[in-house]
Amino acid sequence: MRWLPKLSFGTVATFAAVFLGVLLLRYEPLALQVVRNAVFDQYQRWSPRPYETAPVRVVDFNDESLKRIGQWPWPRTTIADLIRRLQDAGAAAIGFDVLFAEEDRTSPKAVVNTWRSTGDMRERLLRLPDHDQVMVEALSHGGVVLGFAGEGGDLKTRLPERHFRVVNRGEPALPFLHSWSGAVSSLELLEKAAAGVGILSFVPDSDGVVRRVPLLVSVDGKVMPSLTAEVLRVGLKQRNYTVTTAAVSVGPLDIHRGVFEVRIGSMTMPTNARGELWVHYTASRDPKVHEAVKKKRYIEAWEVLEGKLAPGSLDGHVVLVGTSAQGLMDLRFSPMGTIMPGVEAHAQALEQILTGKFLERPYWAVFPEFAVLFFGGFLIGFVALTTRALIGAVFAAAVILCAGLAAWTAFTRYGLLLDPVTPSIAILITFIVGGVVKHMNSEREQRWVREAFSRYVSPNRVDYLVDNPGQLELGGRRQECSFVFTDLEDFTGLMEKMDPGAAVALLNAYLDRMIAIAFASGGTLDRIVGDAVAIMFSAPVPQPDHRERAYKCALEMHAFASGYSAELIAKGTPFGKTRIGVHTGEVIVGNFGGSTMFDYRALGDPVNTAARLEGANKYLGTTVCVSAATLSGCADAVVRPVARLVVKGKTQELMVYEPVITTEGAPTARDTAYDAAFDLLRQGSPQALPAFEQLARERAHDPLVALHLGRLRDGEVNDQIKLDEK
Repeated sequence: MRWLPKLSFGTVATFAAVFLGVLLLRYEPLALQVVRNAVFDQYQRWSPRPYETAPVRVVDFNDESLKRIGQWPWPRTTIADLIRRLQDAGAAAIGFDVLFAEEDRTSPKAVVNTWRSTGDMRERLLRLPDHDQVMVEALSHGGVVLGFAGEGGDLKTRLPERHFRVVNRGEPALPFLHSWSGAVSSLELLEKAAAGVGILSFVPDSDGVVRRVPLLVSVDGKVMPSLTAEVLRVGLKQRNYTVTTAAVSVGPLDIHRGVFEVRIGSMTMPTNARGELWVHYTASRDPKVHEAVKKKRYIEAWEVLEGKLAPGSLDGHVVLVGTSAQGLMDLRFSPMGTIMPGVEAHAQALEQILTGKFLERPYWAVFPEFAVLFFGGFLIGFVALTTRALIGAVFAAAVILCAGLAAWTAFTRYGLLLDPVTPSIAILITFIVGGVVKHMNSEREQRWVREAFSRYVSPNRVDYLVDNPGQLELGGRRQECSFVFTDLEDFTGLMEKMDPGAAVALLNAYLDRMIAIAFASGGTLDRIVGDAVAIMFSAPVPQPDHRERAYKCALEMHAFASGYSAELIAKGTPFGKTRIGVHTGEVIVGNFGGSTMFDYRALGDPVNTAARLEGANKYLGTTVCVSAATLSGCADAVVRPVARLVVKGKTQELMVYEPVITTEGAPTARDTAYDAAFDLLRQGSPQALPAFEQLARERAHDPLVALHLGRLRDGEVNDQIKLDEK
């Protein structure tokens, strides 16, 4: 497809990161839900719903009530008394967050069997009113909603009574609701007498926190209301639940498919797709305020039973009956980070409905979230790919901060739950991907520059400058280094006899290998002058074994140069031998020159001395000349003494040596015969001359033996040699 534009790797990576964010937004994995819910919980802790007086009360079977009335379960006659007193106080609806699934064990007929009563006592007990019937009588006055619990598995149970109708606007809501296969219901005679029945069960999130209260659920394929919804329906004296479903799609994505809202009379409640209402909890860190709110919301059950409620004090109120007692175990986790009675979740949901203060995550929330994710992701990807990391980080932080502030504003001002987590994660992923791609590109460019720069500057010098950019400044430091100087004999004459192009090709091949040997040994190229090469060790990076490195480098150079020369001579091309000088000493190493250009090198007498040793080979007849200063760090070196040299321009003598090596450059055994003859020369012994004469007869082609024999015959009596030429 030639018409498609060529995309860079960075662009493709940015697209992939943004697409990953879209997938996260679409499929909402569990880990993402946990993080998002934690953010929503934090919003509630920072900005809880202010308590407003609402016609909702909770009658609490608390520990004090159990202490005064007796242990649970209470007789149904006591429950009936409670119901009548609440009805007398004017309660519009009474919802029990308690199950009455079994017959009352304190009823006369149950007591007769338990006590095994007979005769007149049995008959008198059986003539007493049945406690469950007493409760039925109280229920028949209307306005009471009983609860049932959802049951899973294959167990088939009786479905709760249905006192309502469901009107669907759109497709049926049943497939979208939380479902249970069965129910644990209250006694059938109680449910028939009640005004309504609602499920008590919540569907907490994976962390056990109750953030939403269902309004409608599915039980064995039938729509059933929650206690919250049924108490509200009964209190409003309505018959129907009107359920609106909707299907909103953008392309292949289902943005929203499910329940949209539930209406009871004039009350319209926005829900999520599963028919749940988000709960915005009230809370206060001030203990006095907390207690004041609790007194407004809660009534202790013993107070009701002891007649402390004034007639009409609950006119038009919705009353929920539940328990906060520790022993009854109806406790739930709230988003506020606290434990609450389960009945309070129903109560707070009803407070929101009756005050019209809803907390909502609307179906369209995905559009601004997608916009922030998409445009913010590409913006941050572009910035990360084209600017410095710090600027990219600032941009990413700014976009994430703006997304968070927008979500916080939507929560505090409009009661909307917009997700800042998914866009922020996508933006962060895009920034990381862009940063990694840019870093990879930068590394590739640096490698190219380094490789290119290394053709002009020694690679270890390049590495050192990359790792220590602060060293790019004028000046030097005192440091002990080792130096290897090489020079090619008679190359100028070779240039005159050969085609210049061919001569340069030979020289380049020679220098390329010589420099490669130096770099492999850890040396730094100091300079190339024509066919001469100067190598430095222990700079810029200190090398404790720099003497040994320099010595071995010299041997490898000698071996290569000897073989290269022999190979060319065999082909008919004259190529001279390479002379090498090696010396060690303290020098000043650093950058010299000016602000426009640096020249990294070593300055000091040892540099000149190493160059003098290379030149001394021409007079001495040797090819490699190594000073004692260098050999002091080469424990395994096999050498023979040359002389105490006093090079041109110097007054101090320098002991120098020649490596004892094979023709291929490999070390061999010590030259004991030569060493013995040289010891006689050093001592000024008359026996030195006969010793060297004997060696000359045995070694007609040993230049060093010939040198000392000639000196002895000329009247020299020691091993000191003064050179008048460089």
